[in-house]
Amino acid sequence: MRRVTESDTISLEEVRALARERFGDMVKGVVDLERGILLLDADLHADQEASLLADGSRQVALWGINLYPDVAGEDWLEFDSMINLRPSFGNRSRGVDDAATRAAIARFLERVVAR
Repeated sequence: MRRVTESDTISLEEVRALARERFGDMVKGVVDLERGILLLDADLHADQEASLLADGSRQVALWGINLYPDVAGEDWLEFDSMINLRPSFGNRSRGVDDAATRAAIARFLERVVAR
């Protein structure tokens, strides 16, 4: 898994390479909004989630995403993961129901992925 932070960013070309190696056109990621960490490149979001939880993250701050590096605009980011389905935390879908949280994830990605 590739760990990305504001002090250790990633290029779009590297995201493309990760996508090609695993799924072809997409790479899975989990964002920890509290700690400012993005984990990329695993078969399952749950693997990235488990790694972050073991490292001290809180589940309420973790969100599963998919990145499509060859798609232009906002559609390159998809909010779809089974780890997002957490009714006890107020998220009742595989997406990210809260618009402010979606916006925070998008802003974080703008800072850590050089597009």
